[in-house]
Amino acid sequence: MTNYPVRMARWSAGHPWRAIAGWFLFVVLCLGAGIAAGSNPATSADFGVGEAGRAEAIAREGGLAQRPVERVLIENRSGSAALDRTEGAAVAGEVARRMRALPEVRSVAGPVWSKDGRAVRVDVTMKGAELDGKKHVDPLRAQTAEVRRAHPGLRVEETGGPSISQGVDKLRGSDLSRTEMIALPITLLTLLFVFRSVAMATVPLLLALSSIVASVGLSMLASHVFPDAGVGTNIILLIGLAVGVDYTLFYLKREREERARAQGWLSPQALVELAAATSGRAVVLSGLAVAVSSATLFLADDVIFSSIATAAIVVTLVAVVSSLTVLPALLAALGARAERRAARRNKPQPAPKPVRHNALLRLTARRPVAVLAVASVALLALAAPLLGMRLTDMGRETHSRQTQSMPTFDRLNAAFPEVKAAHQVVVRASADRADEVAAALRALAAEAKDDPGMNGTSTLRTSADHRVSSLDLPVPHYVSTQPAQDSLERLRDRYLPDTVGKLGVEAAVTGDVARYADYPAHQKQKLPLIIGALLLVTFLMTVWAFRSVVLGVVGVVLNLLSAGASLGVLTLTFQGSWAEGLLDFDSTGTIGSRVPLFLFVILFGLSMDYQVFVISRIKEGVRRGVPARQAVLDGVGSSAGVVTSAAFVMVTVFASFVSLHFIEMKQIGFSLAVAVLLDAFVIRVLILPALMLLLGERSWWPWRGARTASPETKATRSLMNVG
Repeated sequence: MTNYPVRMARWSAGHPWRAIAGWFLFVVLCLGAGIAAGSNPATSADFGVGEAGRAEAIAREGGLAQRPVERVLIENRSGSAALDRTEGAAVAGEVARRMRALPEVRSVAGPVWSKDGRAVRVDVTMKGAELDGKKHVDPLRAQTAEVRRAHPGLRVEETGGPSISQGVDKLRGSDLSRTEMIALPITLLTLLFVFRSVAMATVPLLLALSSIVASVGLSMLASHVFPDAGVGTNIILLIGLAVGVDYTLFYLKREREERARAQGWLSPQALVELAAATSGRAVVLSGLAVAVSSATLFLADDVIFSSIATAAIVVTLVAVVSSLTVLPALLAALGARAERRAARRNKPQPAPKPVRHNALLRLTARRPVAVLAVASVALLALAAPLLGMRLTDMGRETHSRQTQSMPTFDRLNAAFPEVKAAHQVVVRASADRADEVAAALRALAAEAKDDPGMNGTSTLRTSADHRVSSLDLPVPHYVSTQPAQDSLERLRDRYLPDTVGKLGVEAAVTGDVARYADYPAHQKQKLPLIIGALLLVTFLMTVWAFRSVVLGVVGVVLNLLSAGASLGVLTLTFQGSWAEGLLDFDSTGTIGSRVPLFLFVILFGLSMDYQVFVISRIKEGVRRGVPARQAVLDGVGSSAGVVTSAAFVMVTVFASFVSLHFIEMKQIGFSLAVAVLLDAFVIRVLILPALMLLLGERSWWPWRGARTASPETKATRSLMNVG
């Protein structure tokens, strides 16, 4: 009764209104500090990985980095008839004049006609870095709209990286709002079903939402150390609602159990302390497990995963703090009110409910070997498709066609295939070798001219100090296609070594295709390191929590089973086309390169929630002297209801992300929902109890668990004596 969770709960329960006011002041201060400091978004330099990243660093050094480009497409409204060249040239000239007058514009290229004469385009290069274009594209779009209104007989539209990126942000924002509208009501209904009380049901939801608000502010502060790649808020919403409700649910259910057991002999403050001595410790252990597991993502050496790790750590720790501070205060206040109402109505205290074993648990108790074998084989069968998983980055062409400018993107690429993608060869050498480098790059362009994967007009540029040179080669294929990937391989393995490579200078290839290829390769390289660290962290956290090496090994194995099965189901669902109509997506035949790593790390952390909660209940029984077999059955049976409720909330939150328009977010939401379902209903109800029943006392090796009173028993006795 002297550990930190209990001491914090004791103070909060004794000063409820101070604790509640302090919490909401903390939330306001976090959000205010974040808004005042502002967010520090990741720059183009932060995203570079592999050879493409090295090439981009050299290009930036010479002022030759890729810049934001918008393209205005002009064609007949039908799109099938040839465009009058005089009219098309006049409209293109009007677009160019308007664009040149804008302060956001760096340069405007001359009009380019399609080979069939049906369209003309005007390329507009914006000022600033490539990623900043979306912030300043509105004036350009406004000018395009003015030209379109002036020529109603023509289709005058604008597309490009900045327009599409802006559209992605807008669509993602509306998607997230829709997921909240789905997840919040279902979560509230679940909590109403569990607690049969509006007040008790709203507490977890309010605390989760306030934790999310505080975390958004803190993540803005953290972005000045770990730049935000634009995914932080998504992760805070995804993880925050799930763990925030879970931690509060664990605490509330335990407080209710102790209230029923005490039969009115303990005060609301004492009941809160008792819940803190048991579930409070489990919440702290679970939160630390999620935070430490998420921290392994920093090993990926990637700004996106650093943003994910930062957001997950911040929101998890804030949720833990809320469950240890303001939650005890709310419970004490609500408990005192409930007692006053009961006293006025002369209503007797509810009797404690006996532990009930559901049908699955009874089956596990009777046939542990059979259950363990069948469940394990089933999970391994689900994991089998994982062997055929193909990882790729998701190119721009995979975006939903509801994204702003994507229909124009399709029409532009149909009329001008050469703008689908590009290679950029970057060379750094001493200034006195600039002419030699330029000659080698021209030779490279000539050698690649007849390559079917690279056609169109190449562009040679040299930096002002003549130390950096760049050759841009158009690629008439989307980055995700095999011809585009093959062209990159030929460029890196044949054309570059045969020309520039003979000079003995520093050279590298970047561009759309190289970025697409290098990012998954980087993830595959980092995956073993991160999974190894994750397994070690899971093992050590479990051993530390329960003083059992055996349970540490069990935890690692079960998490691997759960993650493997969920990834297998993901591969089976999204690499094929059979579920396209059901889940509203167009299969790319691949899995997003970020999904497996994200799933492994987040799932390992979230699995510790259930593992810590369930095994803590089992260990309480063992320490009270209950035989090992009965302790397993009672521990799993007494925690089954809250684990099921918590899992339902998590699945609802994660599954709501399947409705998003972006395929990678769909895959993340789907895989997490499947993983939680398997973890809660197969791992924790079937495999874990079957294993512990078969292991018996050996589950706790080397801890011998002298039959001493548990913290909960000691707490009850001391509080009863004080009463």
